[in-house]
Amino acid sequence: MWGATRARNEPLRMTPTQVTEDRSAGHVVVAPARLHLGFVDLSGALDRQFGSIGLCIDGLDTCVRAAAADSFGVDGVTPSRLLPVLERVSARCAPGRAVQVTVEQMPPAHAGLGSGTQLALAAALAAAHALGANLPPRELAALAGRGQRSGIGIAAFEGGGFVVDGGRGPATVSPPLLARLAFPADWRCVLVFDAMDEGLSGQRERAAFTQLAPMSDATAAGLARTILVGLMPALVEADFAAFARHLATVQAANGDHFAPAQGGRYTSRRVGELLTMAAREFGLPGIGQSSWGPTGFLFAPDAASAAAVADFIDARKADGLRCQIVTGNNVGARCGWHGERGDDLSPTQPVWLIRSNDKDTDDERPLSAARL
Repeated sequence: MWGATRARNEPLRMTPTQVTEDRSAGHVVVAPARLHLGFVDLSGALDRQFGSIGLCIDGLDTCVRAAAADSFGVDGVTPSRLLPVLERVSARCAPGRAVQVTVEQMPPAHAGLGSGTQLALAAALAAAHALGANLPPRELAALAGRGQRSGIGIAAFEGGGFVVDGGRGPATVSPPLLARLAFPADWRCVLVFDAMDEGLSGQRERAAFTQLAPMSDATAAGLARTILVGLMPALVEADFAAFARHLATVQAANGDHFAPAQGGRYTSRRVGELLTMAAREFGLPGIGQSSWGPTGFLFAPDAASAAAVADFIDARKADGLRCQIVTGNNVGARCGWHGERGDDLSPTQPVWLIRSNDKDTDDERPLSAARL
């Protein structure tokens, strides 16, 4: 399990004792976390609502193992979190059969990292494979009841990268993936955690969406413009300064919209203050909060800059706060028998991959024909 004593840049890994040679030990799925970087349109004026942008990240993985069993069982988390999902997967794939699932590691819940979606999808996929079936991630998401508002977690699971979804319309099953862009390898993200606070979830989250005033058409139009002709081109061209500037605009608009429900632009006032100080000190404006927080982030152009920011935050943080440097993940979930994790998932939609200019090649190919 994720622990607060881990060094800020130390990734989560399976220990050697968790790797076995016997396939009966189970099928392993490792799902990376994601940052939800903002909504596009919360007005609903176009008969669609939400629309999201996000980034898949390394260093905060969820790892789940599943094996066929005589009865359903869950270890590592409260069983009620996964048993309904496992029962639906079994009914769909192999009626009358059961699985045993073990959650070997996961990031903190209700921290803005999408842990609930990644846990549900990883468990569902591992269970399906243990039962000899191979369901696409979007069908698994429907069985798990995920993607009710944002499709970022599902898209991150499918193939990683920076992703944009199209929100929900009257007939939407899961928010459609509109774009997947490779995140530049040199860029870094400094995360700031607050163990004494947590973001909205469940009934409180649903109530907040119900009670918040609709986003104005002008704000939604501004967000769409900033993302389409600002943020996304900056990623493709690996223009860090433009990326950070446009992300700050997106985050400010989203933070102001959700402020009445979370007490300000940030759920954690302490996280917000630290990030604002660091942004001013280093001239790095790309700060914000992932989803409902309390986890906040600051983007840096390289490893050295990220380390300097982390040192600055470490020297000023209060009890319960910690930071961690992470990179973008351009692969998504991985799976295999006994922890080998050698196979990437095959996306189920013909999404085009756009490589950023920091790569040796700048081509456009279907994601099914090229891995990030």
